[in-house]
Amino acid sequence: MIFLAALLFAFLLTLLLTPLAGWVGRRWNLVDAPGGRRKHTGIIPRTGGLALFGGFFVTVLLLTVLPDWIPSLAAWFPARNDPNEERRLVALLIGATYCVIFGLLDDRFSFKSGPQYLIQFGAATIGFAGLIFIKHVNNPFGEGFLFGPDGFPWWLVFLLTIFWFMGMMNTINFLDGASGLVAGVTAVLAAVLTLHMIFKADPPQLSVALLPLALLGTTLGFLPFNFGRRIFMGSSGSYFLGFVIAVLGIIGGARLATVMMVVGLPALEVGWLMFTRWRRGVSPGEGGRDHLHFRLLDMGVDERALVVGYWLFCAALGAITLLIDDRLFKLAALMLGAAAGIALFGWASRKVGP
Repeated sequence: MIFLAALLFAFLLTLLLTPLAGWVGRRWNLVDAPGGRRKHTGIIPRTGGLALFGGFFVTVLLLTVLPDWIPSLAAWFPARNDPNEERRLVALLIGATYCVIFGLLDDRFSFKSGPQYLIQFGAATIGFAGLIFIKHVNNPFGEGFLFGPDGFPWWLVFLLTIFWFMGMMNTINFLDGASGLVAGVTAVLAAVLTLHMIFKADPPQLSVALLPLALLGTTLGFLPFNFGRRIFMGSSGSYFLGFVIAVLGIIGGARLATVMMVVGLPALEVGWLMFTRWRRGVSPGEGGRDHLHFRLLDMGVDERALVVGYWLFCAALGAITLLIDDRLFKLAALMLGAAAGIALFGWASRKVGP
């Protein structure tokens, strides 16, 4: 019952907050006008991140405090088996707030790539301080973990965690270029993580599964407005979603492979773009229309068809992670997907300029 309640509450709250976020964007003049790499029509507020943050933050906060504030409700909530879970939840909420604040500043002042990387590094350190870090990685060739039961040495834990957070935040930021694309992909990932934590984890991570479920409700409440080109999420939204995705990939028992299966193509494109921009003598963090979704749009692909196609592709990869248990098969699927992605990027680059 609490799972359905969390989903519906996050959905309805975000559905109500999104028009208010649009009003705030117009009031603060945080809007996108056509021109440059933007080819939409009309003036559209880019403050959707406020609605995403509000829907998720309030839902998670209530899920965290209600069992303590109202003891009679505690029986409705799954038990927390991890003594550090509350600390991680606090770090999640603090980091999400940090990302939205600095995302709004980015929307206002259009930071260069350097300050953006510093913001992402700060978000990663908040996660690390809250015990959200990568200590173990499953051995894809057999049972157990790489580096044994003790996991990685601490210096490597820190570097891997920083790389993971910054990588996810850049992936979502780079992907945000078509109406509904990021929100829909995030909804798919949230649904896959929820199902994985409930039905595939051993033991089931029921208390943690409420987090991706809240994210699913939040993105679904935002999608009707975003897909309808009535509001953009802006940097506040992409920073926020990238941070939350990075946290959820760790906090429920290191579902890194699950996250990478679903968002593997956008994540691979970050590396591709940085490499090709470096070869052209362009700053890797500079904005442009060399992203895959922009190239396909410039080739005449309908935007809605492109976005829905991305959703279905990510959902298919997510289904693989839920239906297949063999680690080696999942690794092979990742490698095959990476090879296909590189071929696709190369083909699109030849079709539409540099």
